[in-house]
Amino acid sequence: MEALEKTIHITQKNRTQFTNSILMVGWCWLLMTVLTHASEQATAPKPPEEAKTTISLDAWTAVSQMTPGINLGNTFDNIQQWETGWGSPLITKEFIQSLASLGFKTVRLPVAWDTFADHGKITTEQFRRVGEVAGWIMDAGMFCVINIHWDGGWIDSGSKERFPDTYHTFSPEAEKKFRSYWQQIATHFATHGEKLLFEGLNEETNFANEGTVEQAYATLTRVNQLFIDTVRATGENNAQRLLIVPGYSTDIDKTCQKEYQLPTDTTPGKLFISLHYYTPWPFVGMNKDTTWAKMQPTWGSGDDVKQLEELFDRLQEFSARNNIPVFLGEFSLCSDKEKASRVRWTSAVYRAALKRKMIPVLWDTPGGVVSRKPPFVPHDELVEMLRQPESVATSDHSGTSHRLEPVMQD
Repeated sequence: MEALEKTIHITQKNRTQFTNSILMVGWCWLLMTVLTHASEQATAPKPPEEAKTTISLDAWTAVSQMTPGINLGNTFDNIQQWETGWGSPLITKEFIQSLASLGFKTVRLPVAWDTFADHGKITTEQFRRVGEVAGWIMDAGMFCVINIHWDGGWIDSGSKERFPDTYHTFSPEAEKKFRSYWQQIATHFATHGEKLLFEGLNEETNFANEGTVEQAYATLTRVNQLFIDTVRATGENNAQRLLIVPGYSTDIDKTCQKEYQLPTDTTPGKLFISLHYYTPWPFVGMNKDTTWAKMQPTWGSGDDVKQLEELFDRLQEFSARNNIPVFLGEFSLCSDKEKASRVRWTSAVYRAALKRKMIPVLWDTPGGVVSRKPPFVPHDELVEMLRQPESVATSDHSGTSHRLEPVMQD
């Protein structure tokens, strides 16, 4: 199959249904993001001394270099069996190189550190394996984003029984653990070059039991500040490294509220803000009605498009006002819906991010975009669907498909 150009797709945060959803949105993604230059070759590994050079790249300059991205989801964020527990084979160097050849520029590496740590100490094997995969990503010319992912929810847990000390709050115990993990992670990777980024935490930013809405937002600011200060204090390249802090619940609307305050950084121009996009959830994530919402079977009406554009316009205004670029760290469909609607939604989200100079990063599950086993190509089903011109959202009325150019604006 020809090398593709901008990126593919993802689905399945609802892990019980991911296979069919992934195939559908994977097709949509292939259609929407055919890259203008094919078959990038992985670069040779850099010598250790080169990795220690000063980091000069700023966040706004990095946006175009990091676009588009993909997650290695349901892999190192597994809290039952690390890496392979949710159906992923062991990640290989060849698979990582295939992502680069398809045109991906960033790989987000969600990691559950605490689950497999030894009483709060990250193990040698954890560092070895994450470092190995991160090295493959950067050697292939891509950026790598390492975070502390959900990891069972210890940072801001929704389970009072499992994590009573951090039940929707950020306790002294959580603060101590959070600082310790980032000291360990940052120190271990301190000499890596500018293609390695750290992301403070994932979606655990509700802090609903802090007392008031204002206090909940203030707690997130404090957590983000702790992340930045801890990483910067480890020195080496971490003093200049690009860092990513989450918005409130990584939700556009909640982050754009007046209560949300960004942390400060002693090194200017090095921060991204991370948001996720799974809107509207009745379409994106629901396959049946619930007591609180009715399942939405299709997407693409005037009201649907208006909602998306208004949210991204609002986020763009926030980004410009605060002079901070947006890292759209996750978006995908998580439910089985009709193909045409899936194409419209995924295409619309992708283009909305690109034209506003935001970095779109697909949430991936094992094999969702490209097989994680040799020969690392899209599923046959995706290839067959690509051959149906009447289904191609990027076709003209003659049925001739067209390549899409990036729509980044000055």
